[in-house]
Amino acid sequence: MRHYLIATSLILAGCLLAAAPGRAQQPQLPQLKPPPPPPVKPYQAVAVTPPPVVTDPSFTAFRAQFADAVAHKDRAVLGKLIVAQGFFWMQDKDLADKRKPGMANLAAAIDLDAKDGSSWDMLDGFAHEPTGEPLPDRQTVICAPAVPRFDLKAFEALIKSTQTEPPDWGYATKDGLEVRAAAKPDAPVVEKIGLILVHVLPDGPPPDNPDQPPFLHVALPSGKTGFVSVDALSSLGGDQMCYTKETSGWKITGYYGGAAQ
Repeated sequence: MRHYLIATSLILAGCLLAAAPGRAQQPQLPQLKPPPPPPVKPYQAVAVTPPPVVTDPSFTAFRAQFADAVAHKDRAVLGKLIVAQGFFWMQDKDLADKRKPGMANLAAAIDLDAKDGSSWDMLDGFAHEPTGEPLPDRQTVICAPAVPRFDLKAFEALIKSTQTEPPDWGYATKDGLEVRAAAKPDAPVVEKIGLILVHVLPDGPPPDNPDQPPFLHVALPSGKTGFVSVDALSSLGGDQMCYTKETSGWKITGYYGGAAQ
């Protein structure tokens, strides 16, 4: 989803060995602590080519309709923007129930009825996502967000040298991105970076102002660390919404990812 990246971290919980009924209580095991993260060191910068933006005016108009339906949480209007039949929901296979309308399948894929409203927030991100690219085997279908381009072998080497995992990385969405000394928009600039992969550290601070985007704590190729707005980075992968253009206009036609089945 646009400008949204979640850095993963491993948390090991402590465990207790409780005694079985009628038996003496066993000694308490020591609490397990997560291993310390590897120290921040300089790393080789890997250039990124940002994904393409869909410039079709009709698609832009469709996204505006999509965004309006989501803003009002209007399931009826949203349903009209989804193909009636033929919706696909891809994980390792197509999980869509072809007997059900597209709206029902999309609702299942993203858990639209989640009580916390997070699924509507997810839809809002898709509705405002400007990038997209055709499926290799279905050129009439566009999926978004599109995937950035970078040297996969160089990324593999980067993962190994930094002892990290792929979800720990994002990429700058604009050249000359300002990395700041603190998690504030007016903090001094530590460094400016180009269109490269960026290591996101797991200890991002909570926002001081709930009305402004949160900041991410990042490590830079120079070995320095700093903070960037979450809006300034994008993830390398994740779920995708797919669209097709019918005679009546654009429609949502499929989804890659979703809840585990």
